[in-house]
Amino acid sequence: MQTIAGRWLDASSSIRKVPMPLTNFSLSPARSVASKAYIAREGRLRTPSLIAVSVILFLIQGSLQAQQFDVALGVGTLTAPSASSASGNHQPVSLTGGAYPVFSANLLLTKQFGVSGELAWRGSRNLYAGFQPYRPLFYDFNGLYSPKLGKSAAAELSAGIGWESLRFYQGTFVCNGFTGCTDFVSSNHFMGHFGAGLRYYFRGHFFVRPEADLYLIRNNQEFSSPRATRFGVSLGYTFAPGF
Repeated sequence: MQTIAGRWLDASSSIRKVPMPLTNFSLSPARSVASKAYIAREGRLRTPSLIAVSVILFLIQGSLQAQQFDVALGVGTLTAPSASSASGNHQPVSLTGGAYPVFSANLLLTKQFGVSGELAWRGSRNLYAGFQPYRPLFYDFNGLYSPKLGKSAAAELSAGIGWESLRFYQGTFVCNGFTGCTDFVSSNHFMGHFGAGLRYYFRGHFFVRPEADLYLIRNNQEFSSPRATRFGVSLGYTFAPGF
């Protein structure tokens, strides 16, 4: 993310420079050029959101002719390299911590192969470098391999692409005709995704699924590393007659 200011912090007994997202954002004449640039960046957050909704609708529509359709809601947490491990252009800020709700949907087109979509977001805002409120969101869309493991369980292995979307909250609202009114600017990064889970059916079509997801985030220079891992558990339901 491009920044217009910096802040010097003392981290691990050395001076490191941490980017400071724009604060006190307004549409005053003296800052109109910078404001328009940040509004344009804010609008880009809508792209992955619209794609996520489109993919979920596709999964729901495709479930009518699929072998199996699963929906699940869960919660987990994120781990990432520590701030002190930052190198190169990466800033000494870690993504570790926080509770992450997650919504997912799987569509099996054959007995074992299909597609999946997932959205995970930090439930509460965190402070970037101790002073800037922000919230990360992760969207991913994948190919899926899901072999059955007996009558009551199945594995899930997925790989695909997605976005990390970082919302930096400014404390004031900005409005325009295209994006409406928001109190944040956003920084979006393309990412690769790998996931694994174990689906266990404890009652009828209801299942519980421990899961782990690896995010490999391109140009994730706001944080200490391009790598982050989410661990969690989801509760879901399978739409498949005679399972």
